[in-house]
Amino acid sequence: MTTSPTASSTQHVALSRFLGPRFWPIWLGLGIVRALNVLPLRTQLAVGRALGRLAYRFARRDRRIAAINIALCLPGLSPAERDDLVREHFESLGCTLLETGLVWWASEARLRRLIQFDGEEHLHAALAKGRGALMLSAHFTTLEMGARALTLLGPTSVMYLTPSNPLIAELSRRNRERHTVQAVTSEQIRELLTNLKNNLPVWYAPDQRYTGKNSATVPFFGVPAASNVATSRLAKISGAPVLPYFPERRADNTGYVIVIHPPLEDFPSSDPVADTQRFHELIEDHARRNPAQYLWTYKRFKRPDYDPYRR
Repeated sequence: MTTSPTASSTQHVALSRFLGPRFWPIWLGLGIVRALNVLPLRTQLAVGRALGRLAYRFARRDRRIAAINIALCLPGLSPAERDDLVREHFESLGCTLLETGLVWWASEARLRRLIQFDGEEHLHAALAKGRGALMLSAHFTTLEMGARALTLLGPTSVMYLTPSNPLIAELSRRNRERHTVQAVTSEQIRELLTNLKNNLPVWYAPDQRYTGKNSATVPFFGVPAASNVATSRLAKISGAPVLPYFPERRADNTGYVIVIHPPLEDFPSSDPVADTQRFHELIEDHARRNPAQYLWTYKRFKRPDYDPYRR
């Protein structure tokens, strides 16, 4: 495939600004993750699950949010099944912490041994049309691994939300930029469109709560949710095919499967809300297959007129 890479204009913040005591726990945690990075994947994920079980005991707020979301989205589960799923979800979150080390520091050769692509031919066929590819993903606990995996298939751009912690934000930005042609923030829509014009695949996950411009209330698991409906507009402006892209952690802890679906047909339509509902249904199907791996500790259903998380 032919690309014309876009240079990133992001300026790094000096890491010396993050040496104060309030950042010491983060540096310590990152040091431990880096040290564990040399261990086999199964061992790392076992450690991650243990950390998740520990977090479950102390993270009362996040535990409560997850329980509310699961009750809303999967009402057919019994109370005992919901409790078990919340525990499994925290174990999955613990795995995410250790996977961050792989995403940031593992060699490309090691990642290739751990990752299997299902549907890679769909991406190649899309890029052959010369208009890039909008890789429509979602907030699963394997999100970072999925974004990093895409870079193994060729030059890539990713769009991301900036973490609230400034040290994590800076380290995430640096490590994303090491592996991608350009990592753009959610405000850099023009850069995203330029990367598509340059025939790059762009990783894009618009499934979180959104109340700004191009927002609408769209059912998610049958629950009204403030949603970003801009995917249709981006596809229309760029002419890029839109390919659903979902990563999953293997149940036997031996690696990851990245599922690349064929481009959505008849997309975009004249109805951005219907287009968003269509994508929501794909997320729902994948989340039901891997319920512990979807991000339940997020206030997805909070709206200006409705807050199921309020005590």
